Amino acid sequence: PSRRRALFVCPQLQHPSAEVREYACASISKLLQQKHVIPAFLRRDVVRCLGPLLMDHSLAVRETAAGALRNLSACGGFEVCDDMVTNDIMTPLVALLKECSAGLDANQLSPKKCRETNKNYIEDIANEAINLLWNICECNNTAVYIFNKEGCLEAVLHYMKKFSTNVDLAISVANCLQAVTEDNPDLLSSFNASAQQVLETVMMCPESTMKHILLRTLIAGTIWNIKDTIPPGSLGSMVNAILKIFSESLAIDAGETIIRMNEAEKSRLKLAAEAETEENMSDVVDSCVLSEDDNMEEIPKGKLRRENDVSDLLPSDKWELKEVTALLTAQQTALEIIVNMCCSEDPSDDEWEELSSSDESDLFMESSYNEGSGLLMTPLCLSDEVHSAFLNNLIPKKILEKTAFPNSVALDICMHNPSWKPLIKKLNAVQCRALTCLHSILLVSDVDCLGGPSALQSLAHHLSQLVFSKTEFPTDTEFLEAITSALRALLQTVASKNISQCMTPEQLLALCEAGIHSSNASVRVNVVSILGISGSVLAKGQDTAETLKMIGKFLLEVAMKESSLVVAGEALDALFDVFADGEEAEKAAMQIKLLPTLKEFQPVFRMRMRKEGKGQYSTDQLCVLDNVKMNLRRFIAYQETLGKTP
Repeated sequence: PSRRRALFVCPQLQHPSAEVREYACASISKLLQQKHVIPAFLRRDVVRCLGPLLMDHSLAVRETAAGALRNLSACGGFEVCDDMVTNDIMTPLVALLKECSAGLDANQLSPKKCRETNKNYIEDIANEAINLLWNICECNNTAVYIFNKEGCLEAVLHYMKKFSTNVDLAISVANCLQAVTEDNPDLLSSFNASAQQVLETVMMCPESTMKHILLRTLIAGTIWNIKDTIPPGSLGSMVNAILKIFSESLAIDAGETIIRMNEAEKSRLKLAAEAETEENMSDVVDSCVLSEDDNMEEIPKGKLRRENDVSDLLPSDKWELKEVTALLTAQQTALEIIVNMCCSEDPSDDEWEELSSSDESDLFMESSYNEGSGLLMTPLCLSDEVHSAFLNNLIPKKILEKTAFPNSVALDICMHNPSWKPLIKKLNAVQCRALTCLHSILLVSDVDCLGGPSALQSLAHHLSQLVFSKTEFPTDTEFLEAITSALRALLQTVASKNISQCMTPEQLLALCEAGIHSSNASVRVNVVSILGISGSVLAKGQDTAETLKMIGKFLLEVAMKESSLVVAGEALDALFDVFADGEEAEKAAMQIKLLPTLKEFQPVFRMRMRKEGKGQYSTDQLCVLDNVKMNLRRFIAYQETLGKTP
């Protein structure tokens, strides 16, 4: 059926009638929202058919063609966006963007058309085109290169100046700007004083709607991306302004907002229904009056209703839902940018070489894996400016608040309202981003800044409640990855400062036994690391041999049976940490026969690295695994010396 629809609709794009072309574009736009239909349209070369229509003489055709391409880019993903760039979609798209920008102030519209539809075609076309540009640039580096080369920034910023009258267009522009400014040093020189002034003006706008909060959040993210263009003397105030915006967004209770907006929607719909009833009664009276006077021309009620109810046919009638969606998007965006602000530098080639060839006298490397990737974590850096602004704007406190489960009343509203149901996913996404954010902050902040030992213990209790408060162990992969990452960072911080652990070994083992069965390697890496951290602390205590035996058996089983070498390597590293030192550790190691088991496993691990390493793992992961292999040899030698000690 999808192939037949594509065969029927695509030829209509070349029809001499603008109305037929518009209808064909609109039909394709709707069909492309179904992913299974996309391949059939790609086989019909839909990109090359729609591309020229971006410059059609009919403004309506331009808008619907841009909308169809936008849906194709949004629903098709990376491969489809690559295909669109290969098929030269950027040439007509850039031409359209520049033409719309030039005509924005002149507003080259038919006055009659504008009066009849109350529609600004230039801005509506620009909105579709900007969203298309955003989708493509997020997926394709060539598109970003063309954006830079063609000087699209000037045109895009010109649209931003309409933020006071068209916030939806401004949000689309802000999304696009955040995408094209990320890791794009070639664009920085284009951000002159005038361009920065446009962004600062928008960032300081006082409007308090959720859409404006989202707009300011996106612009703050763009300014962070271009921070290298900010004079050093202004960096502190810039960071403070950015975090003030994030603080404003995160301070709003999304659950309470959903409850309030849902009530507002009910009231509005009730008033609209009452008004419609009154209008229908008035129509009946009018028809009676008209029938009494045959000389009066009857008003065509169908046409009158259509003109009055145009807004009801558009998504704008869901303004309460749009406001909540904007808030949740703003909060998720703010949290993601905060994670980026807790910056980390990747190890250089020289650093890798130094790590790989460390002195034999170093018994083991103090290393840990980056979740799922197997990268060594390098110390994260939090500049003085960011650190101070974090505390001034109460960022850690507000992030912690967002890690809680969503409001149950708000969830119930969303669950029983089909239009609001997609908000559940957004609520959960905000919680997961907050947990990821907490993980980053724990890695970059010292104990005092986090509130001291008591605050960390309270935090551990809070995180353990998130895991164990439900009757069933959580299974959502995104949540599990986020919560285990946060727990791992917290336990590492607590252990490094000799603060007493506040999660029992039984709780940790339960977490690890459940998490190790996750299909996500990041979760498995995290739970193994968590057990290694806790075990190394227990090894320093008294009467802990029995617990260490359980931990050791668990880690040995993971190391020997785990399908992922990265997770197996993390399990070995955890074993090295747990059984590095201490009488209780030595006693437990003897009882679980750690040394003979590892000696037997050593050639198996080497063989797996030779067979599976190349092709399946990145160079960085292989470098880490090579260090694990070396540390395994050292650890076995160390254990053998313990056995020889009288």
